[in-house]
Formats: sequence, structure tokens, C-alpha cells
Amino acid sequence: MENSSLKNRQWVLNQRPNGAPTPEDFKLVESEVPSLNEGEVLLKTRYLSLDPYMRGRMSEAPSYAPSLNIGEVIVGGTVSEVVESRNPKFAKGDRVLAGSGWQEYAVSDGSELMSVEGLPEPSYALSLMGMPGFTAYHGLLNIGEPKPGETVVVASASGAVGSVVGQIAKLKGCRVVGITSGGDKQRYVKDTLGFDVSLDRHSPDFEAELAEAAPDGIDVYYENVGGAVFDAVLPLLNDFARIPVCGVIAHYNATELPQGPDRVPMLAGMILRKRIRMQGFIIMDHYETGYAPFAQEMTQWLQAGQIRIKEDRVQGIEAAPEAFIGLLEGKNFGKVVVDFGA
Repeated sequence: MENSSLKNRQWVLNQRPNGAPTPEDFKLVESEVPSLNEGEVLLKTRYLSLDPYMRGRMSEAPSYAPSLNIGEVIVGGTVSEVVESRNPKFAKGDRVLAGSGWQEYAVSDGSELMSVEGLPEPSYALSLMGMPGFTAYHGLLNIGEPKPGETVVVASASGAVGSVVGQIAKLKGCRVVGITSGGDKQRYVKDTLGFDVSLDRHSPDFEAELAEAAPDGIDVYYENVGGAVFDAVLPLLNDFARIPVCGVIAHYNATELPQGPDRVPMLAGMILRKRIRMQGFIIMDHYETGYAPFAQEMTQWLQAGQIRIKEDRVQGIEAAPEAFIGLLEGKNFGKVVVDFGA
């Protein structure tokens, strides 16, 4: 295969977003696909995962991972197909989990590739069996430590992480309250995923409805939103409640602190008085020791039909920026996956 004839389309960071990203922050460029060295494989992207963490990588603010440079290909997990191999571990046609980012082709030395064979859908490697599923599993079970009969509240309950959190909590015998944005999402969380209660975060009576849905208080709150949802949860937390902090998507586009009084002393006092555990985590820290037990248990649940995932697929590499912008605005319904086509 002569790579010099191949053109690679890539989305790069054109400028840093100021607040919410806009289409002008992204630029679609074309480059040549390099020839392979010994030990390398050429990957063609089939599916690209879009995730909220990508917004942080576009900023210069200090974070757990380095910022993208202007002109750099935007990061992202992919399911890719080996289209040429000079590595004996991989053959043409193999489908693998990779980190190729927002581009059609990528070259890899094979060291971080994982097979996606045996999954009901190859894209499940980006959802249930990938980072979102592992994030849900680790945060809930290792930090939240839910016990049968406890009340677990899940923010963004129809999303890639929240939907899995709630299903695992049900499997562990908990009462589960899902918070989403109403309509089809609210019905899906309750009727399809089996949550005990599903609430609309936009309801004018949201705080009262949450209190009614958790009459015995909240034992575990899986946080990936922040904002008004966290405000409503706080007074309902029980003694010894646990709060795994996965993300705070409501604040990712903020350019300044919210208006109002300083509530840090109130929060700190409540954490102390109620002996609350509030712990942030970055899932990349836990792959070495935690992924194998997660994969084993999640595979069992998946094969038994005890857990499911909804994908929000968009078609073609051209659709990636608008889909990402919509994800940060809550317009998605399920795990956002860009299908690059054949």
C-alpha cells in the first residue's frame, strides 16, 4: 500500500475557545499520510468518541493533562481499522481501540492498541467497555461504595457515564434517582434503564421533586454536572454520604466565577458535620490495576442483558465540531459517537 497517495483529513485547534466553543475554534486541514516504519501500523478511524473532557484540553488553564497547542489535532478515543501493518501483532483488517483523535488516519507503534473483537458493536469499546463505562464503574463502586437499600442520585442520567452509573447502582440493590433534561430522556431513564425515579432538572419545582424522590435522604451522589443540580442535592445529603466527582460540565465554558455569596465555608462545614466523603478522580490513573476487573464484570452484565447503552451517532468527520458543541450544551441523547463511514 502506497501511503503517499493517501490524504488525511484532521480537525485541529484553530483558536482557544472563549467560553462556549464555536465552529471557528476548529479547522479542518489535509495532510499526507506518512509511510510506515518497522513495527508500526496504519489506522483508519471508523468511530470517534466525543467527550466533555476535550473542552479542558482546549484551554490553557492548569489541568491533569497538557493543553492542546494551536494547530494540534484534537485528542479523542477511536475505534480504528488496521489498513496496513509492519507489526507482527496486528494484521490488516483488525479492529482496535486507539487514541487517534479527530482525524481519518493515524500511525501507531501498537503499544497502546486493544482489540475490540467480540463486542456486540465495535463502538461499545468507546462506551460501555471503554472510558465512560470504566468511569461509571470505578467512581460509583470504589468511591461511592453503594450498599443495598441506599439512595443513589445520578446527574446527567441519560448520558454516557450517568446512564451506566444508575444501572450498576440498581444491580447493587440501590434506589436510584436519575436527573436529566426532561422529555424523551426522562422517560428513557425510568422506563428503559429501570431507574426508580427520573427528574427534569429544568422543572420549576425541581428542588421539591428531588426531596420527594429521596425521602430518606441521599447516600451517594454521582457528580458530573455541578451548578443548580448540586445546589439541590446538598441539603439532602445524609451523614457519611459519598460524592464521587467525575466532572462539572455546567462550568466547563465559564469564564468567571458565578455571582453570589462565597459558599465555600458552608460546604466545608457540611462536609465536616456530616462526615461526607467528596473525592475527585481521573480515570486514566486507574487503568493499570482497575480495568481488568471492570472489564470482566461489565462483560458478564452485558452478556446477560443486564446493562445497556444508547449511542447518539453523527455521520462523517465533518460533523465532529457541531456535535461536540451540542454535547456541552446537553443536546445529545446518549453516548456521542462520530461514525466516519466505510
